Amino acid sequence: MRTFFIVSIGQLISLVGSGLTSFALGVWAYQSTGSVTQFALLSLFLYLPNVIMAPIAGAIVDRWDRRQAMILSDAAAGVGTVVIWGLISSDMLEVWHIYIIVAIGSFFNSLQWPAYAAATTMLVPKQQLTRANGIVQISKATAKIISPAMAGLLIALVSIEGILTIDFISFLVALVTLLSVRFPNPEIVEKKTAPKIGELVRETVSAWSYIAERQGLRGLLMLFTVIYFTLGVLQVLFWPLILNFSSPEKLGVILSIGGSGWLLGSLAITAWGGPKPRINGLFLFIPLQGALLCLGGLQTSVALAAVGIFGYLFAYPIILSCNQAIWQSKVPPILQGRVFALQQAIERSSSIIAYIAIGPLVDRFFEPLLAVDGALAGSVGQIIGVGPGRGIALLSILIGIANVLAVIAAYQYRPVRLVEKYLPDATDTWEPSAPGIEQESSQHSATSSQEIAAKTEIYTNVSAEESPIGR
Repeated sequence: MRTFFIVSIGQLISLVGSGLTSFALGVWAYQSTGSVTQFALLSLFLYLPNVIMAPIAGAIVDRWDRRQAMILSDAAAGVGTVVIWGLISSDMLEVWHIYIIVAIGSFFNSLQWPAYAAATTMLVPKQQLTRANGIVQISKATAKIISPAMAGLLIALVSIEGILTIDFISFLVALVTLLSVRFPNPEIVEKKTAPKIGELVRETVSAWSYIAERQGLRGLLMLFTVIYFTLGVLQVLFWPLILNFSSPEKLGVILSIGGSGWLLGSLAITAWGGPKPRINGLFLFIPLQGALLCLGGLQTSVALAAVGIFGYLFAYPIILSCNQAIWQSKVPPILQGRVFALQQAIERSSSIIAYIAIGPLVDRFFEPLLAVDGALAGSVGQIIGVGPGRGIALLSILIGIANVLAVIAAYQYRPVRLVEKYLPDATDTWEPSAPGIEQESSQHSATSSQEIAAKTEIYTNVSAEESPIGR
């Protein structure tokens, strides 16, 4: 556990620094352009390279030293911060500069989550996995509490240059912690052989085959593809929605309140352990998120927005913990890097669609609908108001409804509803099946209940760059 604690402290400090920079640059980009489309492109360039690279990155992580992968990712992020600092100090920074730097950082960051997730299984004893999971979630939530409120104050006190300096120092701390420890690696890692492209492609295909042969995992993947689409919409809309009727300082406070919800949700799932079966955590808390999205779109109220994001992020770690726990118990350790990376890539691809489509859709369709003289001003506008930002509010309500409908559809699909009952738990070894053979009922024998209870609580998928409301 000592190595895990050292690494987690370094990652927490890095998360706080990244959160400061993300907030400052996000506010700068939106206030400089006034365009939801331009703001959405920031999210697009943040996630698109990560999604493209994720499947191959997972295969690389399964063969490479996980610590070195994390070092490379953190170092690349630090270099990007220095470049932005230089541009803004010389008064040369433009929005397109941020797009390019963020995209390059996202490319390298694709190694971070699969490496950290896979390394956790090697760093933490099975009986301590629940504790490790809680520490990871609490660290992420703590960063989300500290960073926005602190950034809102620091913008006025030390400017963006000062925030970037703090961020760079945080990356150095993360690198020092990684350089000071060693990770044990699985015996299967081919340390002396550089993987060829064909081998990486075959390993990625094997990850898809594993998912495709299991209806329950396929169904979960489809559900979270929809959920991540609505999440992508929220990531684009939330900041412009608040900044249309409030200030960056109040936005920072609202985001910190949301981070408090995340922290309490993380503490709750750590202490509670989640419902039995865990799939019920999805069926209970995703509809709650949908209702809160609808609530947040009703009025231009800082208090209402704070309550909505607090509840939304309270449910977030519970949903992710329950979902990832199911995947963790159904995927053999030998495949986890590539399967989890592919899972992430497929789910995030729907967010990419949201980033591309939502900006123009808001600017050209939803906002005009609820302008003072818009087509819906006399109907929907009488309920949620008219003027700047109310088209965004209408879209928030619609994606909340979509969340609820997606869960209802998933519940009606038996392989998802009963995934933990009918899909056997994975063993520590795995042999690929012949093509076309369904393995739902016979591929794996169950491990002991004690081992599975430990495995299902392992590190959940909330990577450093992916806050539900921005990086």
